[in-house]
Amino acid sequence: MRIVGGEMRGRRLFGPRSEGVRPTSDRVREAIFDLLQPGPLSGQALDLFAGTGALGIEALSRGCRRAVFVECAPAAAAVIRRNLEACRLLERARLVRADAARYLAGPDPEKPFELVFLDPPYRVGLARSSLAALAAGEWVAPGGRAVLEAEQEAELPEREGALVLQKRRRYGDTAVWVYSRTEEGTTASG
Repeated sequence: MRIVGGEMRGRRLFGPRSEGVRPTSDRVREAIFDLLQPGPLSGQALDLFAGTGALGIEALSRGCRRAVFVECAPAAAAVIRRNLEACRLLERARLVRADAARYLAGPDPEKPFELVFLDPPYRVGLARSSLAALAAGEWVAPGGRAVLEAEQEAELPEREGALVLQKRRRYGDTAVWVYSRTEEGTTASG
């Protein structure tokens, strides 16, 4: 597993040591960032169900100024910290060891975020509820985007609150949804 773009392109990342973590493949990660084009990344990112931290670290490598990583599993959180240390990104990151649903139900002084990644475990029903909590809590800044990765058979709405589906792509058994937050939730942008 490696960083596929930006200033740290090619740098290797440490992988999971537990079977419960399913890192986003390099191929899918590169496709996700291609979907986020045009334009550079510059704001804050939130990586929910962070696993190895690969999506948030990729965002930092490509220009995001700061990232928050949320992961509940102690072993996975240790891998994220190790990856942040190896990439010398600790000053631009915050690691929160918490359940994503509980985190989304509470406050965060850094919200809203310009870019949010949601990569919940497959086939346990967290994709839809996580998207709903994200929209209800206004975690995505106006004009910002949320990227959700789930099993391809997951059924997600074209709209959740102010989040409007912009793109959906399939990669093997994985699907990626890109939502944009509109100013008032009535018109789509981008």
